[in-house]
Amino acid sequence: MVLRVNVRNEIMPLKKVLLHRPGQEVENLTPEYLERLLFDDIPWLEQAQKEHDAFADILRENGVEVVYLDELAAEAINDPKVKEEFINQFIKEAGVNCPKTAQQVHDYLNAFKDNKELIQKTMAGIRREEIPASDQVNLASLVDQSYPFITDPMPNLYFTRDPFATVGDKISLNRMYSVTRNRETIYADYIFKYHPEYKGTQKVFDRDFVASIEGGDILNLSAEVVAVGISQRTTPEAIEEFAKQLFFKTEGNLVNTVLAIDIPKTRAYMHLDTVFTQVDYDKFTIHPGIQGPLQVFAITKGEGEELKIEKLNMELDKILSTYLKLDSVTLIPCGRGDAIAAEREQWNDGSNTLCIKPGHVVVYSRNYVTNELLEQHGITLHIIPSSELSRGRGGPRCMSMPLLREE
Repeated sequence: MVLRVNVRNEIMPLKKVLLHRPGQEVENLTPEYLERLLFDDIPWLEQAQKEHDAFADILRENGVEVVYLDELAAEAINDPKVKEEFINQFIKEAGVNCPKTAQQVHDYLNAFKDNKELIQKTMAGIRREEIPASDQVNLASLVDQSYPFITDPMPNLYFTRDPFATVGDKISLNRMYSVTRNRETIYADYIFKYHPEYKGTQKVFDRDFVASIEGGDILNLSAEVVAVGISQRTTPEAIEEFAKQLFFKTEGNLVNTVLAIDIPKTRAYMHLDTVFTQVDYDKFTIHPGIQGPLQVFAITKGEGEELKIEKLNMELDKILSTYLKLDSVTLIPCGRGDAIAAEREQWNDGSNTLCIKPGHVVVYSRNYVTNELLEQHGITLHIIPSSELSRGRGGPRCMSMPLLREE
């Protein structure tokens, strides 16, 4: 049987990955609306695209098939009925509530003959001047007259790790922490409903669930063990639901343990993979800020369809070696453990590496202190330029969603 998706570890050779090349959505960032759109700075798009292309080239040079979000989404809405469904759902989720404006947006989007251009426009956002002023208005639209967009841009889309996560041969279609990012999951929703290659993939979470979970918090440590961060953007309630779906609601499951790892709830830490990634069989990068005592809980099957939750009273390295069945593991501190370097390079995702095969990782060029330490531990680095991509607060792992890895 050919598997649509299959990821049961973090380090074995990467065979297929989903990316999103930054587009016009980044050009629609302005200083006034950075907080609303969850950005700290405005990347220069031309350079960001060059850096992203270098990232994709390194992956291809190492035998990885690269597919793009906008292309898969365009293929998923090839049927005219599905395209109509997508446009209507997009308008509703974008909060276009005035009936006349909603109809104008519908007509505007429906006029795109090329589905890829349609998808890219929904990602980029629709400016007010693109749609004729409506003579049918409501109070909300009058209040928002000064706001430049009818539908918001989605500049975080180049972080494809978060809207969904591959867990074994299943996916977690996530409910995102913020309204701004939750709209991003519509593309994966249509891909896994309608794309001929991916439709029918089992889900262990869905975007209409109540509690939030994001892909950056989900790490496939082995075929049997998944780590999930309790973070600023992933709640304990979501992790319990994730575990229940995984253990009791899906078929052919190999996972027997979910490790819930409690990390600080700040933007600098954001997701588990911004402070902790695997780079080899027995080596991990780690932000020194979580190297001390951590709350970690092992979630396994209990009686019936109940969960058994056990607090682990061990240091993180002991937990990892125990659950990965290793004699020991090495934790490699971001910034060499130096307080200033660690904080600076953590901000630019020094711990957020993408492993493409054991001991080979993609890293940002700017994190030179951490990179030198990784090399001293025998790790081969594939370095990408990072002056602009890093402004979005995400690294190589954040920018990639593995679809297939060797087991």
